[in-house]
Amino acid sequence: MDKNQIREVIARRAALELKDGDVVNLGIGLPTLIPNFLAPGVKVTLQSENGLLGMGPAPEPGKEDKNFTNAGGGFITYFPGAASFDTALSFSIIRGGHVDVTILGALEADEKGNLANWMIPGKKTPGMGGAMDLIVGAKRVILAMEHTTKGAPKILTNCNLPLTAQGQVNMIITEMGVMDITPEGIVLKEIHPDFTVEEVQQVTGAKLIISDKLIKMRS
Repeated sequence: MDKNQIREVIARRAALELKDGDVVNLGIGLPTLIPNFLAPGVKVTLQSENGLLGMGPAPEPGKEDKNFTNAGGGFITYFPGAASFDTALSFSIIRGGHVDVTILGALEADEKGNLANWMIPGKKTPGMGGAMDLIVGAKRVILAMEHTTKGAPKILTNCNLPLTAQGQVNMIITEMGVMDITPEGIVLKEIHPDFTVEEVQQVTGAKLIISDKLIKMRS
């Protein structure tokens, strides 16, 4: 798979985790593709932590409104009935547990449900942003990410990079499969047909638990 195919596989599968009526916060990058693949009849309300509820897709070129951007600075649109407000209220929504699902990318994740997604020591970083609050405040946390970085595992026994939050990740979706974080460890419950269990384990830094009900990755 090339880069675009990988991103589509992940986004398509992640879209299946969203239910009609969910309030959803999507991280920058790959997660922003997810609304493109929602099933017919599934309508979610997208929240942007810089102060918008009811966020729409990216605008057509030339139709950008400088007053409407997402938390990453990208131009957005909004649906009828959308509400804008200050950051304090936005984070009250997040910290109050009113976000049903947040889907984020990751630099590293581990078998304890820990997540590192905000900095690499020695490299310039703009800061953690709202990730820490989202991971703790959302009812469900899903990581949508590539399985490796330049061939190196991103799913580990223990994260090596500074953590964003501890023990909050519920699910990991990569181009290779779908994994649940459980008290016993990482359970591989769906696998992409292009890969074998052995191939997935080879590029995973933690020991996977293979579900007795392992199925082909849904899309």
